[in-house]
Amino acid sequence: MIGLGTLVNMAFIILGSTVGILIKGGLKKRFQDTIMNALGLAVMFIGISGALQGILTVSGTGLDTQNIMLMIVALALGAFIGELIDIEARLDRMGEFIKKTLKVKGEKGQGFVEGFVNSSLLFCIGAMAIIGSLEDGLSGDPSMLIAKGIIDGVVAIFFASTLGIGVFFSILPLGIYQGTITLSSTYIEPLLSGQLISNISFIGSVLIFGIGINMLFGKKIKCGNLLPAVLVPVAYEILLKLI
Repeated sequence: MIGLGTLVNMAFIILGSTVGILIKGGLKKRFQDTIMNALGLAVMFIGISGALQGILTVSGTGLDTQNIMLMIVALALGAFIGELIDIEARLDRMGEFIKKTLKVKGEKGQGFVEGFVNSSLLFCIGAMAIIGSLEDGLSGDPSMLIAKGIIDGVVAIFFASTLGIGVFFSILPLGIYQGTITLSSTYIEPLLSGQLISNISFIGSVLIFGIGINMLFGKKIKCGNLLPAVLVPVAYEILLKLI
């Protein structure tokens, strides 16, 4: 069944979020704060590891750098486009809309928008979301998205235990994002080379590092407004082919 992978991925996030929300009720604030700091560190190192894979290459007995210019151009151009559209504000408004529609108030409403935005970005950015959705659409193989779903579900437990029910609703942008890739996979797949997917993942890892910074130090970086940066490698690939 095409689309099964995304549905299972969403189900794991729902399960993880539910467990996290139940845990949150029994955790004192100091525990929530410490867990949030720990998650921020973990997310930062996930981002760093992916970014280093895109930057560093082994050359003989030493290390060489690559893609530095791509990173600079992608982030700068992505920031300009994202700020022009103001994606971050749109995500915040979506979170506020869901919060008001469901009449989530008081303690349950604390961290709702932050949980929705941070978890949505984290669950959607990355190579597994792209490759897994393509495999699901092209061959009906949901295995990669199921594996991703297990990881996302575990992360959702800890996110929801500190940020609450907003994490639960990250399934909405996830479903739209992965579902769109799956349904249009026949048209997208011929355009995606291994190098392009690697570059998209590399830029995505830099954004994940930014999410970790925000979790650890407060909202310092508008990661939502940097999202167009992950599309810059596509334009870069097209430009290289034309040259």
